[in-house]
Amino acid sequence: MLRRLTLALLLLLVTALGACSSTVKVTDFRDEKPAFDLRGYFAGTVDGWGIVRNRDGKISQRFKVEMRCSWNGDVGTFDELFAYSDGTTQRRVWTFTKTGDGRYTGKAADVIGEAPAEISGNAFNMRYVLDFARGDSTVHLDVDDWMYAMQDGVILNRSTVSKFGFEVAQVFITFRRRGT
Repeated sequence: MLRRLTLALLLLLVTALGACSSTVKVTDFRDEKPAFDLRGYFAGTVDGWGIVRNRDGKISQRFKVEMRCSWNGDVGTFDELFAYSDGTTQRRVWTFTKTGDGRYTGKAADVIGEAPAEISGNAFNMRYVLDFARGDSTVHLDVDDWMYAMQDGVILNRSTVSKFGFEVAQVFITFRRRGT
C-alpha cells in the first residue's frame, strides 16, 4: 500500500512539474513587429547593459557587453566582451550559421554542442547547454534565450538559466547598435 501511495505521489509530482513548463513557441510572435533581423541588427558594434538575477530574486551581477559582429555569407561572428561591476571580464565568441528560413545554429567555446535558434516575427529563441565555470570546475546549465526586437532600434533579451529543470537565474539585457 505504501509503495502504491509513493508511486502515485511521484506520478503527481512529475505531472505537476510538466504542467509548469513553458508552452511559448517562437512562432507565437509571427505577426509581431518590428521584424527581428539577426543579420541586419548584429552587424558592426552593438552595446548591451544587463543584470543577473539569482534564484532568490536578488541582483547578483551587473554588466556591460560590447559585441563586435560581422558576417561572411551565411556565417556570422559575434565577439562579445563582458565587463562586470565587480571588475571581472569575460569573452565569448559566437558563430551563427544560417540553416534555413529563420533558422540558425549557434556555436561558442563554452556551449556544449550546437545551439539551435529560430526567428519569427519580432522574436528570436535559442536553447543551449552552457559549460559554466564555477571555481576550479564547470557545471552544465540549460539556457532558454529569448530576444525581442522593439521600436527605436532596441532589443530586449531575457535568458532563463536552469539546472535539473529548476530555474537558478535570469539574465536581462538591453541592446542598442552604435550609431542608432
